Amino acid sequence: MVNTNTNWVGMSDSAIVNTIGEFIKQHRLKINKTQAQLSNEAGINRWTLGQIENGEAITMISLIQIMRALDVLYLFEGFSIKQEISPIELAKQDQQKRKRARNSGTDNTKQSDW
Repeated sequence: MVNTNTNWVGMSDSAIVNTIGEFIKQHRLKINKTQAQLSNEAGINRWTLGQIENGEAITMISLIQIMRALDVLYLFEGFSIKQEISPIELAKQDQQKRKRARNSGTDNTKQSDW
């Protein structure tokens, strides 16, 4: 059974790196790839892949390359910025919406010759 209730806040930085490394290793094994195969696909040195799998820190670029090769970039969706609007701002915008059409003051309708 997989523990899905990881307390990220309570973990030390090195514990988080270990957890990420273990995730990468388990996912690599799940898709039946060797370190050499995955590192080749990621465009990194096998030693770098071994570092993260063993709980050592690597660069963010290397992590992204590994995650791309594992096809798990969707995990970064939690980093997306969602534009939120406050209820007060929404009410202000609603008040500024046009409620009806106005006569422009000039009569552009063509007069009949009759």
